[in-house]
Amino acid sequence: MNPLDIFAAYSAYQMKEGTWAINFMSGSQNIYLLEGESSALLLDTGYGSGTLRAFAEQLTDKPLICANTHFHPDHSGGNGEFQEVLIPRGHDLDDKSVTNNTGPFDITTLPYPDYRRVTLLPGDTIDLGGRIIELLEAKPAHCNSSLFFFDAKERLMFCGDEMESAQVLLFENSRDPEVAKTYDVKERLLNFKANTELLLDYSDRYDYLLPNHNGAPIARSYLTDYLNLVEGIFEGTVGIEDKLNHRFIEMDPRSARFCRIRYGKGSIMIEKAEVLKVYGKGN
Repeated sequence: MNPLDIFAAYSAYQMKEGTWAINFMSGSQNIYLLEGESSALLLDTGYGSGTLRAFAEQLTDKPLICANTHFHPDHSGGNGEFQEVLIPRGHDLDDKSVTNNTGPFDITTLPYPDYRRVTLLPGDTIDLGGRIIELLEAKPAHCNSSLFFFDAKERLMFCGDEMESAQVLLFENSRDPEVAKTYDVKERLLNFKANTELLLDYSDRYDYLLPNHNGAPIARSYLTDYLNLVEGIFEGTVGIEDKLNHRFIEMDPRSARFCRIRYGKGSIMIEKAEVLKVYGKGN
């Protein structure tokens, strides 16, 4: 199998004027391109095929600014196509998930393997010219390095992997043994709840809630289902499923330790031994 056929078979559609979704992974993953009057923001870089920048430049003639929703290999692997990338704070904690270079492409061969990292903080803004993107707090839940990208003018909320339709992954995934020691399942669940509440609080200010995986946009009703899911864990009222039904995650050697928990349309994957520490014990 040629990795380009799966991990870099890019296609794009225009969601609204000046906003594109770039699909790959058989349509299950999105990268976003947001065009302003003076520049365009490429939001995430995929696995590092070395072909994404040229594809994006076919969609816009504006100079590209590159940013990551979070620092994971399927979102930051292609950063080396750019001399500078804007990355949310916490990227140092998730660094090994990308720099261990175990993905489908050798990211050390990209044009700028030592690209400059510019750290983004909650409250920062990215000015594209007549279109300002605001960075909102996302507490460590899916990972240590997420922020939400809020486009008030176009009424769009980009939520990375902290929210999606198929499942949100809440197991420890920094790939750093020292960072893994700090993982606290109750803290992660409460952080996920806080992130979901923030998205709900902003819901009258955006029309589209845009994850990076498994369909976009998604309905706001997912948010209340996920809040009920977290409460159901602490109350011990939601079922725990050992079957993941996810062929890519099942390739992970750790997957036998994972479980799936659902409520309504919401679903998470988490390490079973960890979630049992808090299951039915209140929050």
